Amino acid sequence: MADPMSVSDALKTRISTRAFHDTSVSREEIAEILETAKYAASGGNLQPWKVIVVAGEARRRVIDAVKDKLSKDPFGNEADFPVYPEKLWEPYRSRRFEVGEDMYALMGVPREDKAARLNWLMQNYEFFGAPVGLFFAIDERMNKNQWAHLGMFMMSIALAAQDKGLATCMQEAWTPHAKTVAKALGVDAPYVVYCGMALGHADADAKVNQLRSKRAELAEFARFDGF
Repeated sequence: MADPMSVSDALKTRISTRAFHDTSVSREEIAEILETAKYAASGGNLQPWKVIVVAGEARRRVIDAVKDKLSKDPFGNEADFPVYPEKLWEPYRSRRFEVGEDMYALMGVPREDKAARLNWLMQNYEFFGAPVGLFFAIDERMNKNQWAHLGMFMMSIALAAQDKGLATCMQEAWTPHAKTVAKALGVDAPYVVYCGMALGHADADAKVNQLRSKRAELAEFARFDGF
């Protein structure tokens, strides 16, 4: 058995993996990851998360449902909120633009090739080839605090997977199709689907997996008082 990965190494090596091998991941492996991630912090110990893990036919069912929805209503948004604020401001607008352009540059897809970029976007709805998808749901009566705790649970899953030599990609691309996903998965009110996550074995040779998004310097986001 490989030595456990340090938390620091897991944080620094985790990326949004966008190309996977089709090598299967066992139910037991995923269960171990979730057993670890369940210790994520949550205010009042509410543990306000639900996760639905899909593989095989269930994975295909969600993919087909969303692709059918896209074929009929490609710009429809079923979420109660946009993934990003409208008219994103600086420095966030530039950060989002830069990581997208860096990704397409790695793959040799020019800005004017709209068809290639759209085709790449659609790979989200195949989990980028990962054999396992996870979807996260939360009771719609919860407030912003509990949504933050759901995010901590998701990050804990990503780090626990990294420790096992597995890769992930958190996918808000599913969010605009949340109701279609919920119907395909049998998620009923008061629960709502937030987003998805791809999980599997990274294709280390894929150019897109060479992408390392830049991070702001400490001085840009941290303030120290009283030291």
